Amino acid sequence: MATALFPDLVVNGERVPRAAIAAEAQNHPAPAGKPGLAWRRAAEALAVRTLLLQEARRLGLTADPEEVAPGRFETDEEALIRAVLEQAVAVDPPDAATVHREWQRDPERFRSPPLWEVSHILCAAAPDDAAAREAAQERAEGLLGHVLASPQTFAALAAEQSDCGSRANGGRLGQLRPGDTVPAFEAALRALRPGEVTLEPVETDYGFHVIRLDAAAGGEVLPFAAVERTLAEALEKAAWTRAARGFAADLVAAAEISGARFDPVAMPDPS
Repeated sequence: MATALFPDLVVNGERVPRAAIAAEAQNHPAPAGKPGLAWRRAAEALAVRTLLLQEARRLGLTADPEEVAPGRFETDEEALIRAVLEQAVAVDPPDAATVHREWQRDPERFRSPPLWEVSHILCAAAPDDAAAREAAQERAEGLLGHVLASPQTFAALAAEQSDCGSRANGGRLGQLRPGDTVPAFEAALRALRPGEVTLEPVETDYGFHVIRLDAAAGGEVLPFAAVERTLAEALEKAAWTRAARGFAADLVAAAEISGARFDPVAMPDPS
């Protein structure tokens, strides 16, 4: 049943099922106590989607789903929307001067990733074994106490006590880059300075880690030649997104829509 907070959505005489809006609303988080905001954002997104599908019918387009991931293909509706946007939206690649100006605006944005030399002692425990995890945490805390009291014993303790294969190398994991480890482990690395050990065991799905940062190399500013292609692609993608939103805004402006209010600054991404 339509209410002022959850109105029906009608786009050029085509009624969008309320169940579809409710399902789409799950993709639009809203502040606690404001469910109407999620409904509004969902209605806006579905209104744009409906307009694009109506445009596909007007143009006589047929769906030709493409593979978007191994074994996963677009739905017919996704294929039609892509076809409409491919036909209606085109942007020229940025020229070399534009790309260079964007790089010059702030070269510090373009750095190579940092590199860390890391050692650790792992007290392993399965993530679903509460008793084992409690015991692993206690063991890691005891080992950490030994390390903090006598830092020179780290390698020997790792060789004797660690549950990781790195024990054969005194706990040394070698060189790591961002993304090489799980988030909690990487967050601990980012908080350490070379030579420091975590002040408490770090918990991951593998168990509890005593981590030492042996050395670190900060990311270097990359020369223009190293980022030119990636930056050009990013600028072209941003230009395409702006053009696609402009096309969607034109469809909205020419349509008869009830049940959705559009903020021109926050037009839903039509892709």
